[in-house]
Amino acid sequence: MRRVFRELLHEYKVEVFRTEHQQKDVDQISGECMDICEEVLQQKYHYHFHKLPDADRAEIINMINNYTREAILPPVVEKLVLRQVMMEKRFEALVSMVEQMLEALSSEPSSEASAAS
Repeated sequence: MRRVFRELLHEYKVEVFRTEHQQKDVDQISGECMDICEEVLQQKYHYHFHKLPDADRAEIINMINNYTREAILPPVVEKLVLRQVMMEKRFEALVSMVEQMLEALSSEPSSEASAAS
């Protein structure tokens, strides 16, 4: 049983490594991340003034808002989304490994005994 678990754990580690390092997977994940980033950045968020600002102050606030949306927010959102997508891929691999472990545990012991001899 230990051998089976060791093999399953090794397969999980190999799958995670492939997902994180194979160029085809990295390109696919990057495309998926960029799509999610675009979707997030297209959403409009509004802020509410408690008092009406004068025109100069409103223009400064608008400039800060535009700069934040166009320069600061995209790389931050991209890194967060990349992290989220990678964690989802790892989680899928982990779920697959746990399912295989449970199948190995639920298999009949007579088949294990015959395989060992």
